[in-house]
Amino acid sequence: MLSILSLPTVGLPGVFVVALVSATLLPLGSEPVVIAYLKIAPDMFWPTIMVATIGNTIGGVITYYMGRAAKVGYEKIQHKKALAAGEITDETGLAIAAEEKYLSEGDAPSAAPKKEGGRWHDKMTYYFERFGPAALLFSWLPVVGDPLCGVAGWMRLPLIPSIIFMAIGKFLRYLLMTSAVLWIW
Repeated sequence: MLSILSLPTVGLPGVFVVALVSATLLPLGSEPVVIAYLKIAPDMFWPTIMVATIGNTIGGVITYYMGRAAKVGYEKIQHKKALAAGEITDETGLAIAAEEKYLSEGDAPSAAPKKEGGRWHDKMTYYFERFGPAALLFSWLPVVGDPLCGVAGWMRLPLIPSIIFMAIGKFLRYLLMTSAVLWIW
């Protein structure tokens, strides 16, 4: 499929598809395709940058929704575990852990309450709570950029500001990286 998309006749749709797929959690880079296309058609610089930015941003939104769906799935699993462990609900319908129930009755808890996530969860939560959707300006970074979009969905950050910051970061990446490579090359 990549050999077909790299043909000069495919052009901008090929750039779009590769940019979209590379912004998901699949290990694929779009920069070589963008740069190769611009070497073939240097007069298409701005359309190529815009198409790659749009495709990569849509891929980031897909990853955002993957993170959001993962959070929903996680919450459902935790709810089932809570029901199986004998948790109860209070008058507002919120779940109360069995440990809290035992503590209120004066008994010792059977196990320590489980904490969501771990060390990386705490770090990501800190940065996203501090910077909010603006942290997605770094969604262009290799290795950590795509998971940032997923974490934003997991944390249920507002969608529209998240998309805006993703698009700005990805646009600047394509603009700077392709300009630098084409200037050097």
